[in-house]
Amino acid sequence: MSVDNAKLDAITLSVLQAALQQVCDEMDLTFSRAAFSPVIAEANDRSDGIYSAIDGSLIAQGSQGLPVFVGVMQYSTRTVIEMIADGRCLAPEPGDIYIVNDPYLGGTHLMDVRFAMPVYRGGKIFCWLSNTGHWPDIGGSVPGGFSASATAVEQEGLRLPPVKLFKKGVLDPEIYAIICSNIRVADQRIGDIRAQAAALLIGQDRLNGILDRYGDETVVEAIAELRRRAAEQMRANIAAIPDGTYRSKAFVDSDGVVNEPLTIALAVDKKGDTLTFDFSGSSKPCAGPMNSVLATTLSSVYLAMRHIFPDVPISAGAFEPLEIKRPEGTFLDAKYPRPVSGCAAEVSQRIAEAVFAAMVQALPDKVTAAPAGSSGNFALGGNDPARGRDYVMYQISGGGYGGNSGHDGLTNGCSTIGISKSPPVEIMEQAFPVLYRHYALREGSGGAGKHRGGFGLAYEVEILRGEARASFVMDHGRFGPQGALGGRDGEPNSVTVFRNGEEHVPPHLSKEQDIPLKAGDRVRVGTPGGGGYGDPRERDPELVTRDVQLGYYTMEQARDLFGAEAPGT
Repeated sequence: MSVDNAKLDAITLSVLQAALQQVCDEMDLTFSRAAFSPVIAEANDRSDGIYSAIDGSLIAQGSQGLPVFVGVMQYSTRTVIEMIADGRCLAPEPGDIYIVNDPYLGGTHLMDVRFAMPVYRGGKIFCWLSNTGHWPDIGGSVPGGFSASATAVEQEGLRLPPVKLFKKGVLDPEIYAIICSNIRVADQRIGDIRAQAAALLIGQDRLNGILDRYGDETVVEAIAELRRRAAEQMRANIAAIPDGTYRSKAFVDSDGVVNEPLTIALAVDKKGDTLTFDFSGSSKPCAGPMNSVLATTLSSVYLAMRHIFPDVPISAGAFEPLEIKRPEGTFLDAKYPRPVSGCAAEVSQRIAEAVFAAMVQALPDKVTAAPAGSSGNFALGGNDPARGRDYVMYQISGGGYGGNSGHDGLTNGCSTIGISKSPPVEIMEQAFPVLYRHYALREGSGGAGKHRGGFGLAYEVEILRGEARASFVMDHGRFGPQGALGGRDGEPNSVTVFRNGEEHVPPHLSKEQDIPLKAGDRVRVGTPGGGGYGDPRERDPELVTRDVQLGYYTMEQARDLFGAEAPGT
């Protein structure tokens, strides 16, 4: 349709686009401000959005929500709608809120718990509001849910199909009791549950205000027009790419069980104004938890293209020109009961890295070298004797972004898939019996290049009291983030555990579970630096000198990495 409609002039369309975005942003802020868990309240590991009543397609998503959820919540909302239609879910009523975390029903890993609520107008569902929050524990064999050696999803925690957690606005005590009976530190979950529900209620209130002001028909027309324009804008961007096939590979360190790399093999075919993504050459389904469910695989491609073309507004229309062949028979199309705890936080970033590595060939001025590409999942669970209670601590951490055609990569940026930040050290030390002995930039970790990669993070945590168990599901420990167009790879991830006066490095380098710790034991982590962009010998000597003066590289490193023009040669 056209915006020359009297009800939908260009200004009204722009106002409604901003208004729908603001609804989602306000839901995000409400969720974070009301949540109990630091991973949501401080790290913002959550997302909120508005979805079609017909098929769950994305209408708008919060600008401060995790990009990896951009596609995932679309598919999980669609699944709820389909299951209601065929009788597998109870039919909704006003005030109902469904909960679901089943990875195979349009999800990620079990810790990402999704709520979905219908919004009614005139007795009919106008749209759905959905959100996702990372719960710090969902049961399973290890605290935090990141089981590095799980071989079945049941070992990873409680799996919930879509069920009504709130019925006509009232929390169902029986469903809540089942959840609390299957997770650790259950008494703290009520705060996150209430916050997650409150975000949806705020969204409903704000959305009704927009509909009351502009009218349901006008808003429906605006949603359709915004979707059409997003598709048109994405097609225009794609049309400027030279036709051809662009290939790349990215590697997962291991699956946590079999100590061998997994390959993501990608072929991107550009023809006209469409991109086709083919992952069929990737590794077969794996024994450990690094399988990716289809919704996460699709969303990983969407978020990678969002990085490349950030000017395209987020809606289902932006995905229409992207054709992704279902990667059946590979670890990127996990089916029950394959374990999946590493799919959203780690495998998704390897998928995005493969997209970047392919597209930098076609768009060298728009695409970066590989970023750190790991969420640094470190879960610590134990008992605090001083407070007389159990705890589950979840640490996420940033890393270096890749260099690009214009400048060096960002240092200690958030993960490729997220907008999340590391919780403040002070908050973590207040909430858990730990001391951060070291927390600093990881010098020398950025990949050398004409524009070097950004630097990762180095930190060390000491257990102050009690006993605990540590688990890691990270990546890029075997291979550093890829450089581009002659740039060098960034430094890989490193994990070292100090216990009983001895050093322990996980055999899988970036993955291990259930490491027993006691007071005085320490965990040291170095997150990856970003890949370098372009030939390091072409780097401006003044920039090399500045990096040495700031302590980013030693003199010896500068000479080795950047060649004869490095300082002191």
